[in-house]
Amino acid sequence: MTFKRVAAASVAALMVGSPVMADLVFPSLSYRTGPFAAGGIPYADGFADYFTLLNERDGGIGGVAVQTPECETAYNTEKGVECYEATKGEGALAYNPLSTGITYQLIPKATADDIPLYTPGYGRTSAANGDVFSHVFNFPANYWNGASAAINHVLDLNGGDLNGKKIVLLHFNGAYGKEPIPTLTKLGEKHGFDLTTIPIDYPGQEQKAQWLQIRREKPDYVLFWGWGVMNQVAIQEAANIRYPMDQFIGVWWSGAEHDVKPAGEKATGYKAMTFHGVGSDYPVFGDLQKYVVDAGKAAGDGSNVGTVIYNRGVYAAMMLAEAAAKAQEIHGVADITSGQMRDGLEQLEITNARMAELGMEGFGPEFKVSCANHGGPGAIAIQQWDGAAGKWSLITDFSGSDMDVIQPLIDADSAAYAAENKIEPQCN
Repeated sequence: MTFKRVAAASVAALMVGSPVMADLVFPSLSYRTGPFAAGGIPYADGFADYFTLLNERDGGIGGVAVQTPECETAYNTEKGVECYEATKGEGALAYNPLSTGITYQLIPKATADDIPLYTPGYGRTSAANGDVFSHVFNFPANYWNGASAAINHVLDLNGGDLNGKKIVLLHFNGAYGKEPIPTLTKLGEKHGFDLTTIPIDYPGQEQKAQWLQIRREKPDYVLFWGWGVMNQVAIQEAANIRYPMDQFIGVWWSGAEHDVKPAGEKATGYKAMTFHGVGSDYPVFGDLQKYVVDAGKAAGDGSNVGTVIYNRGVYAAMMLAEAAAKAQEIHGVADITSGQMRDGLEQLEITNARMAELGMEGFGPEFKVSCANHGGPGAIAIQQWDGAAGKWSLITDFSGSDMDVIQPLIDADSAAYAAENKIEPQCN
């Protein structure tokens, strides 16, 4: 399928005298129940609250109000697909499923329906190749970027030499947890470290055997791909065996306040990757407090504002809002379709200047999406937990990943998918 690029026109001019438009709809495939609710709730709150902010402060996007109807998935793939089918007819412009398993199932459905998927920091990593995955966008970073970022951080700590080091990947035993294995395997071959993978079965409330193995093998570093209740269990178990917390590094889904607080100050030093800022010291959070929380329009009780996963929901909503505005601009209409939304995502550019205008200066890296690159820059920072202060702090700048290792993996995986599904290149 070839997507035509329409010349930019003035949305404001076209709106004059136009009929009443339908709302812009971004369904929220949320999970406020089940063992992953601790992460699902603040994400859903942040996602909804940002769009509420745009409605209350700005009158929506391009003069059109936004709706975020929620459908509870409980992080269950079958329910996620049911939610998609139940909501897509409401005028859905894009989906942010917040589940790698659900994403895998929705890729062919959404592509056929001409509805884009936005999967920041999760989902199918090789979807970064827009030449194959026309309707999937996973900027600004993916799991293979995360695997590389963790190894780059460890390299920095060891003077660039990991030869003979032992590294364990402790991971959720599912599609999400297995995503970093190919990259870590290749990086192990490149840098000479020994990789051991240790899975945790859902929901991960019992990890004695895994941590007994870690204590026995005495790895130099433990990388962690967890989600939900398994995160706090893992951090508590690490504390129980006195594993050095500053050598325990989680992916961005394993580094929120609710993951570390149950272990108290024993969690101090634990690290996690992130592709966005931490805390609430950004003007946008003042606006969220004023126009949404204090106005009684928040999706939750307001207590999650500024926390890691809430911020991630805000960040995802901001990206979709900016892409919607871009779609309005390039197509010259305010009441956009899902196909036009896809074009807005593919032509999105995030600059430092625009982030400052949004009250989010320094919150994330600059990048530009293209037909070939739906994955963004892969720039990731490391955050660290201070138990005494009760907060996360960034301890590195945002930096890129080893694309010499990652790009061939993306190319190979996406080529196999294209061959299997008879997909012709999109970026002619």
